[in-house]
Amino acid sequence: MTEPTDEGARPASADRALGGDPPGSQEGQAPTGAPLLELRNVDKNFGPVQALQGINLIIPEGQVTALAGDNGAGKSVLIKTVSGIWSPDGGAVFWRGQRVHIRTPKDAAALGITTVYQDLALCDNLDIVQNMFLGHEDLHLGMLNEIEMELTARRTLESLAMTTARQIRQPVASLSGGQRQSVAVAKAVMANSKLVILDEPTAALGVTQTAMVLSLVKKLTSQGVTVLMISHNLNDIFQVADHLAIVHLGHLVASGPASNFNRQTAVDYMTTGRSNREAAGSPALAAS
Repeated sequence: MTEPTDEGARPASADRALGGDPPGSQEGQAPTGAPLLELRNVDKNFGPVQALQGINLIIPEGQVTALAGDNGAGKSVLIKTVSGIWSPDGGAVFWRGQRVHIRTPKDAAALGITTVYQDLALCDNLDIVQNMFLGHEDLHLGMLNEIEMELTARRTLESLAMTTARQIRQPVASLSGGQRQSVAVAKAVMANSKLVILDEPTAALGVTQTAMVLSLVKKLTSQGVTVLMISHNLNDIFQVADHLAIVHLGHLVASGPASNFNRQTAVDYMTTGRSNREAAGSPALAAS
């Protein structure tokens, strides 16, 4: 599959969108009503294996979109394509209505996309503050500005209602699973992320810790942050998601408001790629 526009003829604004438009520029502004992120006919191949085929996905701004699917459905490939780990082999990606080319994680970060993977990428031997500033430490006169970093980390955690840690300087190794997830998300928020991708954020967590993480997801959207949550836990999905997209064997088989689905229709799409049932009085919106 070829990309919709010729690589050599694409508008300059598409490349500028990766690094941000100059102050006062109008060309890079999104068309009215444009979603935060949109994938159009995105393909990804690994040799003869077609991991993604013709993915058309819209991520509305300021809301929670859940991406569901069985193991091997293509969820991880999709988020790694959005995150710049892998480049798509076909199709196009649009950010606020402008076409962009996300070739590396640095490109994704420049747009404001942060991915929190299951392993969280935290250093157990460092404390909360050190983890939150790892790689972008605050320096003053060539030395770490420990006081300012601690104050900033504390304010960020408090804004997310993460107050269960005993102290801001305790090692991450001493935190519970839910607390560790909160630290990883707070790090993304502190980087002014516009889209936070959460990869199975409640996997292997207990009931209390799961409730903490789901509350954190709601808190993010209340602050205007868009969330793409990858999960196969339907209880979690229907508790926090505004929109639901379901992939099956590399295809996006259904998408729409979460209220258009119920657990039965979602399971149908996840396991067979189709459903003849109706939810909430209206059929789920099958993807083309």
